[in-house]
Amino acid sequence: MLGNRALLIVNGGTPKAVAPGDTHQGVKVISTQGDQAVLESGGKRYTLRVGEAPSSVGAGDAGGPSGRKIVLNAGTGGHFMSDGAINGKPAYFMVDTGASVVSLGSGDAERLGIDYKSGQPVRLSTANGTSMGWRILLASVRIGDVEVSNVDAVVGQAPMPYILLGNSFLTRFQMRRDNDQLVLERRF
Repeated sequence: MLGNRALLIVNGGTPKAVAPGDTHQGVKVISTQGDQAVLESGGKRYTLRVGEAPSSVGAGDAGGPSGRKIVLNAGTGGHFMSDGAINGKPAYFMVDTGASVVSLGSGDAERLGIDYKSGQPVRLSTANGTSMGWRILLASVRIGDVEVSNVDAVVGQAPMPYILLGNSFLTRFQMRRDNDQLVLERRF
């Protein structure tokens, strides 16, 4: 969001600030308010919020906002990073196919309002050694317009720079890498 304009990137093109009522490459901005914009593309309306990952709106089935496909672009060092949400609260993720489950530090868990200490105590084995943590169940994990319910996770005592988007989320998708893009398509 840029004031009352939505910053759009259509088909990987150059970002453009678009005012309500205007159209850019077939995407019309219907309205903007606070941290969200209502867009129209192909006759369908989508509500996008600040903090959501870049996504392919309408790239799925003809049944409306797909809720099936996530497209992430590689960042620095080739890592795939994304804004999203855990239990409806903003979170920042790094895709980690080596992590068995979604993993976060206790500081992130507290910021997200997760009562992790009521979870099952576990011993975590990481590249940095072993430590104590808690196994929990997240009500929801969302990236873009794709939301997954009941996702296993662990909370470690040590701070972490990112929340690791591990296999408890990733295995619900067919993953494909196309050059510098990671495409996750929901399995049903």
